[in-house]
Amino acid sequence: MLQEIKDLQNRAVTALFNRVNPAMAENRNPLLHEKTLTFRAPTGSGKTRMMADFMDRVLAVDPDVVFLVSTLSKGNLAEQNYGVFQESADKGIFSNLDPYLISTDIGGEESLFIPTDHNVYVLARDLYKSKGRLMQGPMQNFLLTLTEDFMGMGMKKRIILIKDECHQATNNLDALSEKFFDWVINFSATPNLKRKQMPDVQITDDEAVEAHLIKRISPGNPADTLEEAIVKFKEIKEMYYTLGINPCMIIQISNKDKAEEEWEGQIKPVLDKPEHQDLKWMLIVDQRDKRNNASLCDTNDIIKKKVPVSKWKDYAKNNSSNIDIIIFKMVISEGWDIPRACMLYQIRDTKSKQLDEQVMGRVRRNPRLRDFEMLTKEQQELVTTAWIWGILPDNVRRSCDVKLWGNGTEIQSQVKVKTIKLRNLTERKSFDVESLLDAKPFDIVHSSIFDLHRRLMQCPNEIIDLCYEYAHENARRWFHFVENIDMVMDAYNDYICNYDESMEIDKDVSFPTTSSYVDIGNNKEIDDWVWRRKDGKDTFAFDSEAERLWASVLQKIARRYGAELSLPDGEDNDEEVFLWGKNFPLNSEIRYEYYANGVHSSYPDFIMKDDQGRIHVFEVKSVNVSAHAMIKEEDYKDKVRRLEECYLACSRKLPEYFFYLPVLKNDEWQIKRFANGVQDTINERQLKDFFHGYNR
Repeated sequence: MLQEIKDLQNRAVTALFNRVNPAMAENRNPLLHEKTLTFRAPTGSGKTRMMADFMDRVLAVDPDVVFLVSTLSKGNLAEQNYGVFQESADKGIFSNLDPYLISTDIGGEESLFIPTDHNVYVLARDLYKSKGRLMQGPMQNFLLTLTEDFMGMGMKKRIILIKDECHQATNNLDALSEKFFDWVINFSATPNLKRKQMPDVQITDDEAVEAHLIKRISPGNPADTLEEAIVKFKEIKEMYYTLGINPCMIIQISNKDKAEEEWEGQIKPVLDKPEHQDLKWMLIVDQRDKRNNASLCDTNDIIKKKVPVSKWKDYAKNNSSNIDIIIFKMVISEGWDIPRACMLYQIRDTKSKQLDEQVMGRVRRNPRLRDFEMLTKEQQELVTTAWIWGILPDNVRRSCDVKLWGNGTEIQSQVKVKTIKLRNLTERKSFDVESLLDAKPFDIVHSSIFDLHRRLMQCPNEIIDLCYEYAHENARRWFHFVENIDMVMDAYNDYICNYDESMEIDKDVSFPTTSSYVDIGNNKEIDDWVWRRKDGKDTFAFDSEAERLWASVLQKIARRYGAELSLPDGEDNDEEVFLWGKNFPLNSEIRYEYYANGVHSSYPDFIMKDDQGRIHVFEVKSVNVSAHAMIKEEDYKDKVRRLEECYLACSRKLPEYFFYLPVLKNDEWQIKRFANGVQDTINERQLKDFFHGYNR
């Protein structure tokens, strides 16, 4: 898994934990409005795993806490969450968890009993309902026993209620909140703002897309018919073959009252065409035929005869499933993980509403998270793109496709940028893991495998890979490696942080022929750089206000001192094109590796070639109050310091390059410049003077 994904999830969990932890040692405060937090993360971003991580951290510092996790009853969500928690505990990933699935599946008059020797209880919301068995006393008795309120003989535990998919009401549990719960923590991709579920901690869609945690949205043409979308899907399916994944298209029926009409009149006739007979489809609805009361669920796959309808969703979600198209209404909007789904088409009529974020989340999961870095650039782009036809909500960012001027070849031939990578530890001539560990005797008694596994998982990816390479499926060697991992990490840090030794020039690259960005505002019109929007417009969006302002600074410099695109003899160009542009991360190979508790890649924001043929690399930062609220100020400053070290070392490896860290403070720029191993700080005027006077 990419280090960026680990860091993003870790920052989010740390931010949530820090909001709760200071109160762990306090006496219970019944004022609910002071004890409610909302955690928002997009569907597909690992919300359940982060929930488990959060609970594990709290339990590590306060074993007297008990968690009650309430989730939706539909789609076996409670069982899914319990399974994740139990697997995490069994594998030692989150070893403090001791989960229990609350169930009412007992027969006859037998009394319902909930044991009190666990610390995580998972409850399907609808089990605690009026006239239900839990509401007849067992739940309140359970909570009373856990707390200090039970006739002075309680266990004096503190209970935290976690409401998974909190946008759905939990009125019955809410009635217990003031009396029993120290904290109520809401988890959802779509918190209900009307219930005052304003996110206190969140992972934004933009952050998740940038880390390749979820797919970017590529909106389909609103004029496209269903058949045109299916033709596009078949093209995508061909491209997916190299990944060993059978992709899936989801068709959403727009109105439950029109399910039968839309299926029979609009969808099935297209799927029945001879040219689409190779596609396997499945209709999953909770409607019945008005004529004979038979289920409308249907499929053209032989599994219809072998698998009950209740199991169809489980069958369809596996990467190896041969179901190409799933037709549904809102019945699978939540709690249904199908990472192979990459395309969503909404059947629309005049009453259609905007697509729900929960529905879009079905096609935004990255199916290759664990080995994403092993994929080719083309494969990475494929698994991080979701094609969606429908009315997107206003708060959903649309991606904008861009291409290099012309066919891209002239620009790519005239802008060549050298990149830097960090060598693996095993490439260090003086390092030999066998000799390092052989010098240490094997322990007679091993530590807990769960504690060791957790310790290993906290290490950079390279160390994890090195461990399993050393062990060669030999358990004894695995224990030996992890028990001496501090020594390995010392050797790793000594090497990787010595950039003069670990850095090396990688390859010559250029801007990619095509890329895209998510439009989050900060717009500026630019018509004289290397990029053109595929829709013909000249307005480009930037990741921050600081980036937009720096683009204005750089555009003025490029117009006076930048290299201009030259064309072969005999070719004329009516447009002025200067060789500078935004380094959009999608498809880009312009990156510089650095170390910060793991190997990261800095994709600089702008690249410019000047009229003297020199390359200038810019990474824009800001210390003004901004959107990185989840990152502590000190953490942000630490990242800037890491980048300073990186670019200073890069300038020693590439003495003909100029690297810059323009930092916006209030409305002024402080520009850190790195050239030939020397760092200085200049302002905007001095930068312009530098271009004006250098070798002129």
